[in-house]
Amino acid sequence: MKSLGYLWMKGQAMAWLLIGRNAQAMAVFDEMARRYPDAAYPRASRAHLNAQAGRHAAALEDYEALLALNAGDAHTWFNKGFVLELLGRWDDALAAFRRATELSPELDRAWYGQGLVLIRLQRFDEAIVALKRNTELQPMSPYGWYQLARVHLDKHQPDEAVKIIRHLKGFEPKVAAQLERETGLLAGGTGS
Repeated sequence: MKSLGYLWMKGQAMAWLLIGRNAQAMAVFDEMARRYPDAAYPRASRAHLNAQAGRHAAALEDYEALLALNAGDAHTWFNKGFVLELLGRWDDALAAFRRATELSPELDRAWYGQGLVLIRLQRFDEAIVALKRNTELQPMSPYGWYQLARVHLDKHQPDEAVKIIRHLKGFEPKVAAQLERETGLLAGGTGS
């Protein structure tokens, strides 16, 4: 059980966040992390605020500290991968996303992150595998489908991209129309 001091500080930080005073909340999180070095909440909160503010290196430090406390937390691995991706550290991001999916195979965001990084690395066959898993887990989210269509185009497989566009028309017609505009597929009456 957490001490009253810890709970008081947590309440203060939450109040600052509630009224949009992130700098004051950050100061409380800094003090909490100093006083309670084994507590995950202040580090996770600080990492989130740093990532939101574009302080990716600082966020990464906290995610690494969190993983030192609990290396089995898939969500922290995902967050670390996300920040590494923002830093352009593709191989490290891929390793973090893969660790997240090893720990939690149902973590759709980590599959999506893997797909994006693999696209950046031009490893299109692997990207297709990751994005297909993402779309299996989140079949009604257009993001994985959109990226999957783009990868098929990069692989010169327009027929596969057309299938995805048709599929998207069933539940995300705006995204399907965007893909049609961007790719020229199905435009002018072809295939629709």
